[in-house]
Amino acid sequence: MFLINGCEQNLLAASDRATQFGDGCFTTARIIDGEVCLIAAHLKRLQDACQKLLIAFEQWSELQNEMKMLAQGHARGVLKVIISRGSGGRGYSGANCYAATRILSVSAYPAHYDCWRERGITLALSPVRLGRNPLLAGLKHLNRLEQVLIRSHLEQTDADEALVLDSEGWVTECCAANLFWRKGHVVYTPRLDQAGVNGIMRQFCIRMLAQSPFNIVERYVGLEEVMQADEIVVCNALMPVIPVRACGDTQLSSRLLFDFLAPLCEHPN
Repeated sequence: MFLINGCEQNLLAASDRATQFGDGCFTTARIIDGEVCLIAAHLKRLQDACQKLLIAFEQWSELQNEMKMLAQGHARGVLKVIISRGSGGRGYSGANCYAATRILSVSAYPAHYDCWRERGITLALSPVRLGRNPLLAGLKHLNRLEQVLIRSHLEQTDADEALVLDSEGWVTECCAANLFWRKGHVVYTPRLDQAGVNGIMRQFCIRMLAQSPFNIVERYVGLEEVMQADEIVVCNALMPVIPVRACGDTQLSSRLLFDFLAPLCEHPN
């Protein structure tokens, strides 16, 4: 079911700038027992994105109520929220866009994540590199063509997920997940001030690690350093955290970091 500006419908105006230019942002949240996990963090992500994209959206209380309403009755599920600048303007200009569009939908929880958590996943290096743009880095905006291409190439391999570099060769993220790797008691994650998505679960894991015996470090690194890790995990708001059993030809068996994060991420608040 889709809820567009508070009404149940499946039709969006062809003039909406989400379809014309990918002019908007979105977030994807996990539903557990009728509640939206980390709902405050998802709302803040949308608020921050709207502010950076100069989208005038003010219906935050209505949006929060709709998110909670759609989650009710679902033991497990996926809630997606899109905010676009709406319709109007001439060409790229949004000067005459007077009402933003909000789109909410609920879908089934991806069943394969349960299997991934048990057996671990494999990563393959993607030939598609992310463009560096500090203005948009970190945001989950509607322009996802890079991820579409990454996914298309991934589907030509036997790997479960892609390891993605930016245009300068720095390790950045996966196709649909963020990345952490451990060397001893130091946990690393890529800096995302030039490219990539600063995921909700990534932010949660960083907070948890900052209060743990592990040292958490954000930095630019090349592929060689990640391949020397004792352990790699990936995360997103739905997974929420998955161990990596192989990265290319490198086999990984340790689950020290995964065992620490997994119970914390299962029911985050």
